[in-house]
Amino acid sequence: MTQARWAILGTVGVPGNYGGFETLAENLVRFHCTHKLAERLSVYCSGKSYPERSPKYLSAELRYVNLDANGPQSIAYDFLSLLSAVRHRTDVIVLLGVSGALALPFIRLISHARILTNIDGIEWRREKWRGLARLILKWSERAAVKWSHVVIADNAAIADYVHDGYNTDCKVIAYGGDHALQAEPIADPSLDLPDSYALALCRIEPENNVRMILDAFSLMPDRNLVFVGNWNKSDYGRDLRQRFQRFANIVMLDPVYDPGKLRWIRDGALYYVHGHSAGGTNPSLVEMMHFGIPVFAHGCDFNRFSTEGRAVYFGNPAELVAAVEELDDAGAHEIGRAMREIAQRRYTWEQVGRAYFELMARA
Repeated sequence: MTQARWAILGTVGVPGNYGGFETLAENLVRFHCTHKLAERLSVYCSGKSYPERSPKYLSAELRYVNLDANGPQSIAYDFLSLLSAVRHRTDVIVLLGVSGALALPFIRLISHARILTNIDGIEWRREKWRGLARLILKWSERAAVKWSHVVIADNAAIADYVHDGYNTDCKVIAYGGDHALQAEPIADPSLDLPDSYALALCRIEPENNVRMILDAFSLMPDRNLVFVGNWNKSDYGRDLRQRFQRFANIVMLDPVYDPGKLRWIRDGALYYVHGHSAGGTNPSLVEMMHFGIPVFAHGCDFNRFSTEGRAVYFGNPAELVAAVEELDDAGAHEIGRAMREIAQRRYTWEQVGRAYFELMARA
C-alpha cells in the first residue's frame, strides 16, 4: 500500500520562529512525530529564512522555496510551493493563509490533491491594506473558499462571515496556547519591571487599538502597564513611543523573543489587556488565557467568541478605565478561573493537532 503524502504550505517554516502560522505548523509536526503517524509529512519553508536548509525536522521532510514567505513575494512563494507539492504527488495539501489561493483553480486542474485552506482572519479588511493590495486579498479569499475542498476557520465569527458571504461552511479549528507555559521563566532584572502591572503584547498596528490602551493607562497613573511590541517598526509605533514614554506608569518594551523571558514577564502580570480587533482567534490571547488571569479584551466578535463572553470588554479608553477600576478581587479570581478553564478545554495543541490530522485523514 502506497504511503499517503501530506504537506503544510504557506508559512515561513519550521522550527517556528516567526508567528502564529509557524507555531501552528511546528505543533502539527510535533503531533505527527509524537503519535507516530504513518503518512509522510512535508513542510514548505523559506530558503531565505533557513539558509542552513536542514532536510528534516522531527518526523517532517522540509522543502525549500528561495523566496520570502511574507510581503511582496508571498504570492509567488505559495504558488511555487503548490507546484512543488503537485510535483511530489502530494495527496493532501494544508494551505495556511490565502496568499497563494489565486493559483488553486490551476492546481485543481493538474492535481488530485485534496486542498484544506485555513483562511486566517479577514485579511483584506485590515487597515494596513489599501487599493490594489486590498483587492487582491479579497480575490484571494474568494478563490480560497471556492476552490478548496475544505475551508478552515480559527474562530466561529470567521465561519459565520464565510457562511454569510459565500454560502460555504467552515471547519472551525482554533490555535493552541499551552506551549506558553512550557518554558522555564528566566528573570531579566535589566528590564526593571514594576512590582505589579497589566500586560499588553502585540504588533504595534492601528487595528490592535494600541493608542486606545495607552490613552486609558495615561489616565490611571496608579496602574502600571507593561506593553511589549515592535515600536520601532513603523512611524505609527515610533510616534506612540515618543508620545507616551513620558508617563511613569507605562513601560514600553521592544519585542521579547526568548521564551523564558517572555514567560517571566507573563507570570508577573496581574491581568492582560488585548486590543486586537481584526483577524480571528489571536494566538497571544489564547496563550494568556492559560495563565489564569483576568482578560480585558476589545469587544469585537472574534474576542467574544474566543473567550466565550466571559472576559471584560471595552470599546474606547473610558470603558477600559472603568472596567479596570471596577474589577474587585473576587471578580478577578472568577474571570481568571474562567479563562484558564476555557483555554484548557479548547486551546491545547493536542486538541488542535488531533482535529487537523483527523480532517486530513478524511479528506
